[in-house]
Amino acid sequence: MIKKILLILFSLCLSFPIFANESGHASEAFDLPGIIDHHLYDHAEFPLNFGGVKVYEGDKDFDKTNPAIFEEHVEGNVTKRYHFVGGFDMHITRRVTMMWIVTFFLLITFIPAARMIANNPLKVHSRFTGAIETVLEYLRKEVIDPNMHGHGHPYYHYLFSLFFFILFCNLFGLIPSVGEILAMVTGQDPHHSVLTKIWSGITVTGDVSVTVTLAGSTLFLIYGTGFAYQGIRFIPNSVPNGVPWPLWPLLWPLEFIISPIAKAFALTVRLLANMTAGHVVILALLGFIFEFRSYAIVPISIGGATAIYLLEIFVAFVQAFIFTLLTSLFVGSSMHRH
Repeated sequence: MIKKILLILFSLCLSFPIFANESGHASEAFDLPGIIDHHLYDHAEFPLNFGGVKVYEGDKDFDKTNPAIFEEHVEGNVTKRYHFVGGFDMHITRRVTMMWIVTFFLLITFIPAARMIANNPLKVHSRFTGAIETVLEYLRKEVIDPNMHGHGHPYYHYLFSLFFFILFCNLFGLIPSVGEILAMVTGQDPHHSVLTKIWSGITVTGDVSVTVTLAGSTLFLIYGTGFAYQGIRFIPNSVPNGVPWPLWPLLWPLEFIISPIAKAFALTVRLLANMTAGHVVILALLGFIFEFRSYAIVPISIGGATAIYLLEIFVAFVQAFIFTLLTSLFVGSSMHRH
């Protein structure tokens, strides 16, 4: 296991895009912030625009600062850069492709396992199905049902899917880009590899748009469950029972509006910060090797990065568990008046 982790970290080191310049010599300036930006920030990989017009490099409307610049082969097998002007952009980004990969992996893995279990629930078909049943049973008995007061059955499907989606998004983000590793072996430019664009190795849950969407689903469930279980009385019942009437006008906006939004905000920041911090620390530790250019720093950087990498594997499971736990707790708290 340790050897595999060291190999992954070594591959990650070699996949840095600016270790050498075009002449093959070491770059004079090592841009660690640029490296971190490259590995953490999202950008468009595959063009998808409806109603726009392509503007090529050299045209008067071409904007070099456009965040969505693509390349294509034109006449004479010449590669030209372009971007779209106008229309509706729906470009496929690195995080979108990684989410598709995670979704495809979950479908091809859990659907056959679910069918095997459903055909004979009393039989242990394999170690894998046994492990799945163990995890689901633990989530059901120890996480969902206690926090939803025994009414968690309608939410099993969503919460189980939420847990495994976040878990594998976290874990897949720890695997370096397949295209960059192959390009390292073949000596090609990794940034033009289709494999690099498909599997970028980026952590999906390290993007605020993803975490805020997941937290927004929890916010929707909080209000939807409250009205489903309490009806229109959910609006006044959001204030705890026994609160003196003079305090009711002050507590109602806090409990009905601000509190659910604060819960969703906490879910957003917690997952985002935890899944981003570890990657930044790993990149910083590995960057010390190229910043100081000393063999003495190599064991320290590799050892520290390995320790953080192991911690990140643990954090990947913990954050999926905590997000599911808090979602169950927040949604369950809106079922009844307190």
